[in-house]
Amino acid sequence: MASELIIKELHVAVNGQEILKGVNLTVQPGTVHAIMGPNGSGKSTLAYTIAGHPNYEVTDGEIIYKGENILELEADERSKLGIFLAFQYPVAVPGVTVANFLRAAINAQRAQEGVDPKETAIPMVQFRRELRAAMESLSMDESFARRYLNDGFSGGEKKRLEILQMTMLKPSMAVMDETDSGLDIDALRVVSEGVNRLLNPELGVLVITHYQRLLDYIKPQFVSVMMEGRVVRSGGPELALELEERGYDWIKEELVGDAS
Repeated sequence: MASELIIKELHVAVNGQEILKGVNLTVQPGTVHAIMGPNGSGKSTLAYTIAGHPNYEVTDGEIIYKGENILELEADERSKLGIFLAFQYPVAVPGVTVANFLRAAINAQRAQEGVDPKETAIPMVQFRRELRAAMESLSMDESFARRYLNDGFSGGEKKRLEILQMTMLKPSMAVMDETDSGLDIDALRVVSEGVNRLLNPELGVLVITHYQRLLDYIKPQFVSVMMEGRVVRSGGPELALELEERGYDWIKEELVGDAS
């Protein structure tokens, strides 16, 4: 089944205030689609809504994934369908180790895929082998797996853990909400290389960012600009370069001109 993500006329409110005002967007499998825009334009709201955060109220529109409208699905059900959200600000969970969290997530995913109930749990030997290889690819020390989830982690460690989760869970649609936020250039390169290793014809990636620097490493085929809760411009990677050079004011001026 095609794993394209289709967003149609999406309206979303938070605490009674409308944030998204008719978003239309399609992310095809095998492509990287970047969303850029000034602060307050609705980018993170879009990410959380796709993932199924309960505080984001969809008042109109559809989100179609793998041929079905997923708006009635809970966040865990969307995850089991293959949707993954890399958080801008990952939450700490004291008392739950990285290894235990990842193994529980993988087992939930295997159950969704119809693995024989007697064989649902990933064998420990296989899990440890895959985890060790994934951590090595992200320049993580093996002791990382025994630490509590994001508890006391630096910003760079939290972002590497997000990509480690993505590596282990192998989603078909990854939404990355400002994954470059707070990263120095070395950490940015490691995280980006981790994402690039995962790119394949079945994986769609929606990258939300303010800066061209991330897109120097994770190269998009498509770029869209959000302002005031809508997608107002779309193009190829050259659009991101133009935004880096000129900012967003020229788009605002064009929109004002179009409205008049």
